[in-house]
Amino acid sequence: MREIKRKKVWKEKYAFGDEDRDLAIQTMASELGVSEWLSILLYNRGYHTAKEAERFLKLEQDNFHDPYLLADMERAVERIFCAIENREKIYIYGDYDVDGVTSVTALYLYLRELGGDVGIKIPKREGEGYGVSCAAIDTLAAEGTSLIITVDTGITANAEVEYAKTLGVDFVITDHHECRTELPNACAVVNPHRPDCPYPFKELAGVGVVFKLLCACEIRRCREDERPVIDGIRRVCMRYADLTAIGTIADVMPVLDENRMIVSLGLKLMENTSRQGLRALLEASSRRGNEDAPKKITSGMIGFGVAPRINAAGRIGDAATAVHLLLEEDEARAKEAAEELCEINRRRQSEENDIAVEAYQKIEETFDPENDFVIVLDSNHWHQGIIGIVASRITEKYGLPSILISFDPLTEEDHPMDDGKGSGRSIKGMNLVEALNYCDELLLKYGGHELAAGLTIKRANLEEFRRKINEYAKNHLSEDVFSICIDADLAIRMKNVTMELAKEILLLEPFGTGNLAPVFMMRDVTVKKITSIGAGKHTRLLLEQDGICMTALYFGVATEELGFTVGDVIDVLFHVDINDYKNVQSVQMILQDTRIAERYADEFDRQKQRYEEILAGSGFSVSEEIFPIREDFAHVYKVLRRESRAGNCFLGIKDMLRLINAIPGEAPMNYGKLKYILRVFHELRLCEVEEIQTDLYQFRIFFNASKTNIEKSSILKKLKSQCVDLH
Repeated sequence: MREIKRKKVWKEKYAFGDEDRDLAIQTMASELGVSEWLSILLYNRGYHTAKEAERFLKLEQDNFHDPYLLADMERAVERIFCAIENREKIYIYGDYDVDGVTSVTALYLYLRELGGDVGIKIPKREGEGYGVSCAAIDTLAAEGTSLIITVDTGITANAEVEYAKTLGVDFVITDHHECRTELPNACAVVNPHRPDCPYPFKELAGVGVVFKLLCACEIRRCREDERPVIDGIRRVCMRYADLTAIGTIADVMPVLDENRMIVSLGLKLMENTSRQGLRALLEASSRRGNEDAPKKITSGMIGFGVAPRINAAGRIGDAATAVHLLLEEDEARAKEAAEELCEINRRRQSEENDIAVEAYQKIEETFDPENDFVIVLDSNHWHQGIIGIVASRITEKYGLPSILISFDPLTEEDHPMDDGKGSGRSIKGMNLVEALNYCDELLLKYGGHELAAGLTIKRANLEEFRRKINEYAKNHLSEDVFSICIDADLAIRMKNVTMELAKEILLLEPFGTGNLAPVFMMRDVTVKKITSIGAGKHTRLLLEQDGICMTALYFGVATEELGFTVGDVIDVLFHVDINDYKNVQSVQMILQDTRIAERYADEFDRQKQRYEEILAGSGFSVSEEIFPIREDFAHVYKVLRRESRAGNCFLGIKDMLRLINAIPGEAPMNYGKLKYILRVFHELRLCEVEEIQTDLYQFRIFFNASKTNIEKSSILKKLKSQCVDLH
């Protein structure tokens, strides 16, 4: 397969010079009593006045939107309270991911507290599959269920809701996935994405919709008891913001508006949680039981530690295992259940890596980037619960939408009527649900979000599906798909990276999608030291600018992958972080990307072009420092001899320049002069020098070589004749 070349483009969001914008930022900084740097970060996030920024920073609970603005909320609350009062059998029907698990847990705890007769139903991924099924409805109806409340699912269950009616079972649907044209004819359909829903914030997770349902229920109870409505909101926050935060983070919802308040409060609640199951899971996933472990719970800890373990239960086991852990009240049993989830997650990681290796091989063998814009892969033996994670890895690696499909063969041979379950991930610029809708007639079912979706397809339709979804992508993806745009909030100098700035940045937490940690750009930084850490997986750098040095950590990048070395001048993109080691705090940089400094790279290219012109016969002046003198030859020879004795007989031109220019007290040598010196070495046999590829040399030193007069060189004589100052 031809390699997909993706150019990285760094884009600075803010640059000084716009008078009106600069004045707005200065005014906001003055009115808020914060630094101009923080004011810029707030401005970049869309908060252009002190009032807007203050609302963002304060995170007050009375800023929550009225839950009754959600369409059908009144009907949903009425039906639920009716069921509780009449002692009806209620079942909560959820999805098997983290959002679904936390939704089920929160609603179950709340309804049980109200005295409801409540059960839980989460379909198993293997055998039952995603969403509401008629078979499940039959089972629940046989148990006497008269009300099913869906959480994080159900928005496409039109036929299933109609079937349930024939059995005397009502539905209340709460969901946040994209809606089809026709909604299910349920008692209530609560979904902020309903076209007729006036709710001002659309980006709630499934558990966020449940959170609003609980708030609506509490508001009703407050009104009945003639208590302030805010009391009910605060009660829901204090009891369920932790579960809501976990589901919101795991489902990669924007950490803005209500989500930001929920996540902020939820993370604080988790630091001293009274839930034995959650406490055990936090300790098992982050080892908070160790004395030196951080006590602050962050979005990253949830997203990369807790969420994968909850998810693993639904991916390769039974999501009910995770629900039972979150409901567990006994400490010993909670720890045992948490370790079980960790073991399930380890198995998931192993299977994920096996699938990824096979998928990458298929891509190398079959994918044509000239004509294909979506990577569509299939297999008979991939685990359906894991292909979504692998699709995420493929999309991240290749920068293209990807869909992985696992078929469940009816016979030993592939059969056209085999069903395949698929999981897809997309990129900005292609709404995956809309793309699947374009292929509607080829699919049995599908649903999801703009960037992630699931589907079911017959094997007979696979090739036509592959053709048609690529047709859609070709018409909707721009050429920018082959560029990676990395946004930086602003460019700063090393002297600006202070503890005061680091602490102000904390005011913007919690970070996540839609409210990313600030990214800074710093140009022309000198690399002073490089150290491999983390068993070679990561790198620690010492960087210097304007005489100030600072430590920078580059996670996931080994030293051999850096593309630069000690002495090089680079540009960096980074987060500002506080390192707390043995109760001593210091500021450090967490690198996100690096490149050779642009102005140095441009100068190198200019020197290279000038050398080519002179080599072709162009005249030059003495001031260009192209013509080498005897001392120049001596310096280069000493460096090559030293490297040869160290066993290094291969050097690139940039490495040579770095080593030569590192000699104290010597004038810098440029590209053209060094190239001519190496040519003369080869001509006069002062040492054996061969350019094995452009700007990469293999050399061998003659340690007993006789002295040679460099003025005999025909190369130097010709070069001297081209110097315009000597004629």
